[in-house]
Amino acid sequence: MRSSNKFILLILSTITLISLVTGSRKTIPSEENKRELEKLLNHINKPAIKSFQSKHGYTLDCIDIHKQLAFDHPLLKNHSVQLKPTTIPKWTRDNNTSQKSTSLPFRQEEDIVCPPGTVIIKRTTLEDLIQFQRLESLGFKPSSKDRNDDPPGHYTAVAQYYALNFGGKGNINVWDPQVEPDQYSLSSMYVQGGRREDFETISAGWIVSPKLNKNHSSLFIAWTANKKGCYNTLCPGFVQVSRKFSLGSVARPVSSYGGKQYHLEISIYQERLTRDWWFVLKGEPVGYWPNPLFSYSGLAEGADNVWWGGEVFSANKERISPVMGSGFVPQDDFGKAAYINGLRVVDHSRKVTIPPAKDLVVYASSPTCYNVKTISRRGEYWSRAIFYGGPAGCTVR
Repeated sequence: MRSSNKFILLILSTITLISLVTGSRKTIPSEENKRELEKLLNHINKPAIKSFQSKHGYTLDCIDIHKQLAFDHPLLKNHSVQLKPTTIPKWTRDNNTSQKSTSLPFRQEEDIVCPPGTVIIKRTTLEDLIQFQRLESLGFKPSSKDRNDDPPGHYTAVAQYYALNFGGKGNINVWDPQVEPDQYSLSSMYVQGGRREDFETISAGWIVSPKLNKNHSSLFIAWTANKKGCYNTLCPGFVQVSRKFSLGSVARPVSSYGGKQYHLEISIYQERLTRDWWFVLKGEPVGYWPNPLFSYSGLAEGADNVWWGGEVFSANKERISPVMGSGFVPQDDFGKAAYINGLRVVDHSRKVTIPPAKDLVVYASSPTCYNVKTISRRGEYWSRAIFYGGPAGCTVR
């Protein structure tokens, strides 16, 4: 417990330092501040058994699965690692639909796999810490139950399923929208639960923001539990089990307008026996959030709703808001507008279902700029999917 308390104190002591750095691009940390940040980095980055250099410029470390950062969390000191889910939802296939063009799942560009007994973790850098703090200051956080809580300059276009559930699934179309400093654009799936005062959430998808992999689309997860939030593996909690998919890595290849379409096949669901929440990518269990992290009134006993869609944010009032998705409005459809298809939920009886069209509520916070529409057809479109997005151009309100 002493080591975990020390780690928490170290994080708290460095928040001010990071804030100073992010508060002004001209601020240069003092030597003392740099040493404190190095201590934090040394704690986050556990000793690697093997390392790989990505062609995109970052380092991927193979960490002993039992010595990863997750277990620095005080609630996980005696936790036994679950290498895979004990139960897997039987995701249904829609045999009545087809596509008019090829839609390919995300694939790892680099043939990197860590040895058995280890997990693959993207090495955290000083710039990662600074950028994460900056994202938080810009308003990067799980969407609020109260839309009035969204900061100025934040826009969403989502489809929402409001009912007791144990997770969901979706194929999230991957794009590479260009954004300016102090902006981000993302596409994700959320599961959420709890009242305003104990609101908890888990999300996964892709995000583009300056200095995150040189403004390229990156795989991410984010969550809040017991009023604390985190991003990827920058703090304890999420238990990585995959040897080949690393959080924070570049999401490649990306889709092109009128060309090949690629997607992240993502599912987030709560296992029946352990009640842990699992994140699965392309059928590969990436990792999980152990149940003790969540409160009874939050996500410990299921979720209240599932969301799919896009978000953008711009902090600078002198700039227009960034591109969402592909940059084209939903009317442009497949190969043009961004999509999330294959929508599924694990309902209150733990049965996998296609959410009824009448139960999907679409919401666009600024429909003149970004919009969303559901698809419930047969033939060349999918029976349950959404198209969403829009071009840059909204004036930051």
